[in-house]
Amino acid sequence: MDFHQIIGHEDIIRHFKSSIETNRVGHAYILCGEDESGRSSLAFSFAKTLQCEGKEADPCNECPACKKADSGNHPDIITVTHEKPNLISVDEIRDQVVQTMDIRPYSGPYKIYIINDAQLMQAPAQNALLKTIEEPPAYGIVILITNSLERLLPTIISRCITLTTKPVKERDVEEYLKEHYELDDKKARFCVEYAQGNLGKAILLATNEEYDALVQSVIRLEKNIYNMDMEDVAEAIESCSNYKMNIGEYLDLMMVWYRDILMLKVTGKPDKIIFGEEYSTIREQAKYLSYNELEDKARAVENAKKRIAANARMEDVMRLLILTLKEI
Repeated sequence: MDFHQIIGHEDIIRHFKSSIETNRVGHAYILCGEDESGRSSLAFSFAKTLQCEGKEADPCNECPACKKADSGNHPDIITVTHEKPNLISVDEIRDQVVQTMDIRPYSGPYKIYIINDAQLMQAPAQNALLKTIEEPPAYGIVILITNSLERLLPTIISRCITLTTKPVKERDVEEYLKEHYELDDKKARFCVEYAQGNLGKAILLATNEEYDALVQSVIRLEKNIYNMDMEDVAEAIESCSNYKMNIGEYLDLMMVWYRDILMLKVTGKPDKIIFGEEYSTIREQAKYLSYNELEDKARAVENAKKRIAANARMEDVMRLLILTLKEI
């Protein structure tokens, strides 16, 4: 992966290239944006280019440094790991970053640390990282990747260059999908509409059978939710548990369903809805759901997302959500 393979994000790529060309590379960056929006590809491409022996604004892809980076074996591009899925501890930051930053690079001009899901750092972990960011050695660079800037301390944010990913043009997403994957027009449009400019999401939906099953699970839930008894609710929760690692996407798809109902109520145009094949059901629900009820439903889904982010038990969150949506 390097800059020319990335779709969209021209402003961020331009910033990185300019900093290399003018020798004004920062010591700390935050790449903020949705999951799957290309943040990791941008971070890796920047790190690879900085280590390239060609010392240009694009990597040569031929030198030993580029080949090591591509194989994931460059000793001076370090990806911070963590044991717990929803937590980066202070010890992990100390052991992998703070206590190793002073060791000079093994082979490259820089020592680059990439911290994925930086919002998972506890306050002590962020404070431990703060001094390293404030007084880094000349060769030290830290790149924080996050989907939630507000969960980083203001002192961290103020010492970093923050770059935010933006939605990729729908035309570019559709062209990429059709060029790289065998999709009919209907499937391609669904992927594009749902992804809302997030190329990674579009690719997941286009290529992952489990992701397609997730979509069908959401459709079944939304079509039958008003006729469910408690046994049906229990079965729906069990179905949700199959997608525990993708529960955020599950909730996003639920939000799209209500967005479709709202869009149909406002415009009356079937071509504006994403779940096009479910038009008849969406039309029926649009008849008896008021604007206030749709707003309440959207709020309930958003609250569920917040509880999941706060590490609440998924089964409890989904039970409360389904029962709430049935009552509204």
